[in-house]
Amino acid sequence: MDSSPPPSLKAVTLTHVRYERGDYFGHFLAWVSLIPVFISLGGFLTHFLFRREIQGLFFALGLLFSQFFNELIKSSVQQSRPATCAILEMCDSHGWPSSHSQYMFFFATYLSLLCLTGTGGTASSWRWRFLHALFPWPTAILTLYSRVYLGYHTVAQVFAGAILGVFLGVVWFWIVNNLFVDYFPGIEDSAVGRFLYIKDTSHIPNVLKFEYDNARAARQKTATD
Repeated sequence: MDSSPPPSLKAVTLTHVRYERGDYFGHFLAWVSLIPVFISLGGFLTHFLFRREIQGLFFALGLLFSQFFNELIKSSVQQSRPATCAILEMCDSHGWPSSHSQYMFFFATYLSLLCLTGTGGTASSWRWRFLHALFPWPTAILTLYSRVYLGYHTVAQVFAGAILGVFLGVVWFWIVNNLFVDYFPGIEDSAVGRFLYIKDTSHIPNVLKFEYDNARAARQKTATD
């Protein structure tokens, strides 16, 4: 009979978020800490399926680059998570900087810059653009807090992730909208762009009005034919 010890097991940590039983606030924060997953799968995947916007594709590409950079730093620094990692079964991974904080603050920074500059294609008054720019920040801050509250990171680790996320978000926004934007027409006209209906509407001041007017014009033309 084989008396060798059973192999050690490791859980898939994508949605493996633990909280203290009976802690309803912790339960809420556990769901909050999954917001990056919801944004990636529900937000960007849906956006590509229904919008096919080049700006959105580069937004998602920036988040992927940010996460890759985060893993590179973690593997280089190799700073341990707090002592609670033993209960959470997370001691085999590193904690500095927090990838959740970095993701959410990159997302909030890039989205805010889209709103403030009007690049998102929703022309409105400065007041409304400012209010739209504030929209992602409460969830970013809650995600940061949840990682400390649930014991996955120290305060220093989540703030390091937040600062890095803001920095990379600003840098990537500048690169996309000052360098890569010149290649958007070529991406639209490429064979892949035409096949997948990939488009860029960031140069249109009010995309909602543009699409509404064109939809109405197409319906009226169909009715008169």
